[in-house]
Amino acid sequence: MVNTLNWFEIPATDFARAKAFYATVLDAQIHEDPNPHMQYAYLPSDPQQGGFGGAIASGENFVPAMTGTTVYLDGGNDLSVPLGRVESAGGTVILPKTAIGDNRGFIALFIDTEGNKVGFHSMG
Repeated sequence: MVNTLNWFEIPATDFARAKAFYATVLDAQIHEDPNPHMQYAYLPSDPQQGGFGGAIASGENFVPAMTGTTVYLDGGNDLSVPLGRVESAGGTVILPKTAIGDNRGFIALFIDTEGNKVGFHSMG
């Protein structure tokens, strides 16, 4: 096993709002996957480079939450950049950029437009 994490899904109650939020915060295209049972859109990833990905999902059994597992998204070279887009996109920063120790980088936490607690991690 190379990575413990393989895939994640961020639940949404308002799919269009969540898609717009993550497109803005990540400054990326979010691609929808047509599905008759739910709304689903892929967040950027590059499995060819050893990365893994996730999606925004809306439908039965997808309930946003502030408790439980916290997913940390890649904050790039400096998580201050995507974190700086959170509030203007409709989210709330709940933990600013915070060092987590020698050679471990930085984290930040925010609440997205759907009520999920999500984080960023970066080395810078």
